[in-house]
Amino acid sequence: MSALLEVEGLDLYYGDAQALAGVTLEVPRGEIVAIVGANGAGKSSLIRTIAGIERCRAGRIRFNGAEIQALESHAVCNLGIGQVAEGRQVFPSLTVEENLEMGGLVPRARAGAKAKLREVYAMFPRLEERRAQLAGTLSGGEQQMLAIGRCLMGNPEFIMFDEPSLGLAPKVVQEVLHTIRSLNAKGMTVLLVEQNVAVSLKISSHAYVLENGVVAMSGRGTDLLHDDRVRQAYMGL
Repeated sequence: MSALLEVEGLDLYYGDAQALAGVTLEVPRGEIVAIVGANGAGKSSLIRTIAGIERCRAGRIRFNGAEIQALESHAVCNLGIGQVAEGRQVFPSLTVEENLEMGGLVPRARAGAKAKLREVYAMFPRLEERRAQLAGTLSGGEQQMLAIGRCLMGNPEFIMFDEPSLGLAPKVVQEVLHTIRSLNAKGMTVLLVEQNVAVSLKISSHAYVLENGVVAMSGRGTDLLHDDRVRQAYMGL
């Protein structure tokens, strides 16, 4: 299966500090690929660089065969790359529906925004129930639903999830992961950055282990899940 996203030899610096060193990976079309690792390993830096928020010093990022590492973040988004950021980052003083409408302002999504809003409400009935409620008053789980819904409003074909289970109750985490699997079953390609290593590896077809900005290991998700080095380093087993 062809790769939708390809990252090759990516170097990222914050001043003189190197955050990513020669990172190379690919995300096949229609699959879930996980990026796992400890805090500070460079996972979020990788997501932000792919999204065009950070500018790499070296390396290439290709999406649908075209190089995108020099593009601004709004142009990357308009290509069909969506991001559900760490910490949800909803607009707290706007209503649920206003947050969703903000997601539909991407040029590629404007024509179908009304239909997409109906789709999002069908996927998350709780959001429709709270459509007039201020986003800042929602629970953590509801805000995560809103963040996913806002991303979907941009009509992406590829979504990057950055720590989607962070700070959520176990039951809500299962709901979020079910949503990710459901989106993938409908054809969405997913890059999942998640500190919960066991959960990530269970639902991913392929995974990469980042350590200090370097890809230390890679393989099928199920294979890494049973790898003794991974289990000892990241699962305490």
